[in-house]
Amino acid sequence: MTASVIEVDITVTREAGAWPEDAEWLAERAALAALSAVWDPTDGPAELSVVLADDSLVQTLNRDYRGKDKPTNVLSFALTEADGPEVEDAPTLLGDVVLAWETLVRESAEQGKPLSNHLCHLVVHGVLHLLGYDHEVDAEAEEMERLEVEVLGTLAVPDPYATAAPASPMSDDRHDPQSPPHSPTTGR
Repeated sequence: MTASVIEVDITVTREAGAWPEDAEWLAERAALAALSAVWDPTDGPAELSVVLADDSLVQTLNRDYRGKDKPTNVLSFALTEADGPEVEDAPTLLGDVVLAWETLVRESAEQGKPLSNHLCHLVVHGVLHLLGYDHEVDAEAEEMERLEVEVLGTLAVPDPYATAAPASPMSDDRHDPQSPPHSPTTGR
């Protein structure tokens, strides 16, 4: 039996923030781990981007696309089939994951977690949103968290929920849910 290999193009871009030198490598590694756990190689190649941003940029995106005028740790902009025509043999465009530097640093300190572990967690969380996972209701939240913990384990990142107090799926203490999709041609 041969293992299936997924074809994926992950682009990591620094837009703003004082991200550490290894941030791109960590983000790409975490995104690939999340995709490897749930993407079916028979679905063909996939493409996504991770944007390393700051609170200001994320606040603008959060305001413009979600109506929440505040920064958050991660936003996911999933592309949908309706966003463009299907091109034979073209990769599936999954969307964008955008991280906020200052929020990530603050949360890492508050939670007593290494910055690299929190960065990996937020990328995995964001990629799972691109793949259709959500945490709006308890059952979905449990499934998504289970997957996150499983994927993070492959990266030697401890369970980020192990010491966290239980939170309501709708509370602001959890990561913000998937943002509405956007068209790559309209910008953000």
